Amino acid sequence: CQLPGSTAIPLGALEQRLADLDRERPTVCICHHGVRSAHAAARLAAAGFRTVYNLSGGIERWAAEVDPAMRRY
Repeated sequence: CQLPGSTAIPLGALEQRLADLDRERPTVCICHHGVRSAHAAARLAAAGFRTVYNLSGGIERWAAEVDPAMRRY
């Protein structure tokens, strides 16, 4: 499951991919249930990213509440 227009970066590769991301662009971190993405958001904020969000409840909650047609796993 991936939201259109998003870039998938595994949490373990985040530190190595920081240069690939725009620190000035709003960034939303997403994972299955919102826990790993919360860690990612904290790392990005600590690295100087200006506007970082965590998708609370993850893609599972998004699919249940926003886009019920989205494939779930």
